[in-house]
Amino acid sequence: MTERRNYVLFSLVLIFALFISACGGAGSTSEPAKGDVIVYVAVPLSGFQANAGQTVLGGVRLRAAEVNAQGGLKGYRVVVEGIDDESDSDAALSVAEQIAASVTSGEPVLGVIGHLNSGQTLAAMEIYKDLPLTIVTPTASEVSLTQKGYPNFFRVNANDVVQARVDAEFLVNTLGARRVAVLYNDDPYGIGLAEAVADNLRALGVEVVTQIQVAVEQIDYSVEVPQVVGANPDAVFYAGYEVECPYLRYALTQAGLSVPFLASDGCFLSATIDESNETAEGMYVSAFGPSPWAAAGDDWIKAYQEVEYRNPDTYSLNGYTAMKVLLDGAEKASDFGGQAVAEAVRGLDFDSLLGHISYDSTGDLKDPTIYIFRVQNEEFVQVYPGD
Repeated sequence: MTERRNYVLFSLVLIFALFISACGGAGSTSEPAKGDVIVYVAVPLSGFQANAGQTVLGGVRLRAAEVNAQGGLKGYRVVVEGIDDESDSDAALSVAEQIAASVTSGEPVLGVIGHLNSGQTLAAMEIYKDLPLTIVTPTASEVSLTQKGYPNFFRVNANDVVQARVDAEFLVNTLGARRVAVLYNDDPYGIGLAEAVADNLRALGVEVVTQIQVAVEQIDYSVEVPQVVGANPDAVFYAGYEVECPYLRYALTQAGLSVPFLASDGCFLSATIDESNETAEGMYVSAFGPSPWAAAGDDWIKAYQEVEYRNPDTYSLNGYTAMKVLLDGAEKASDFGGQAVAEAVRGLDFDSLLGHISYDSTGDLKDPTIYIFRVQNEEFVQVYPGD
């Protein structure tokens, strides 16, 4: 008798649960009902830039979770697939080929958030440009990316023309530099940005006393540091990544060079502070976004932690905003095809956690912002733009 009573009770509970589930439509907070759309996040998830890639992926996941909680993208569940480009252009090309194969096989791929770096983005776009997808990079800044006529490419960050101008003006007008040593790593990002900064400095009447190229992931600067010291600069600019920057900063400090040091956005990661052997204090770093802790509210931080089970970091806002651009464009588009979504993205106009989002015909932001931070008490503290 007890067993039958339990069976009847279980059956009633199951029927009720199925009824409640069936009542949840696409506009409710229930699980989306129409199927899935896939967004690939192509960033480094292993190797020296894994943390940077993970911060982008975390931001993307949070925005997808928010959209899915509201019934999805036009009733479709947004599925996020992280894919590792290893910070390597050959690997990025393989990633792009994998995504192309997914599209060809009929998988419902909406677009790509990526890549993190300009070199990998340039490599992969040679495949993406011919796919019916929309590509939104969270951080790639090399100028030519939006000069190649890609119909389906956008970025949520400033390009290096803007970064070079702001950084040069900051060196001169805020730090009072008149003789600047420019160092840079040997990838397209470092080379292009360094040249643009040097040109801007010269236009401002500043002498570029030396320009020195180093290698990506270089940690020994015993050759370069004497050259910098011998040039007698009153400021140093470095265009590169967090895997070189802290070691360069340490070597210059150990050599007794105490002039202002400004690094590019590629160094805006905690490793720049953590790996500098306590010499990062006082250095400056430019960035494509504000700190999540300063720009996002407590609710956003909490939601991120629930999705990622970790704190947001440098590029979490970039990943989140890139995903918002893609999904907002898809929401407004007549269909999920690459051309329709790209056209809709070009018409977007909204304020985001990174600043104002609206696009010119090339896929660049109309009003991009560069932020500059100073390391204070082993934390990045925003000093530009000011309040």
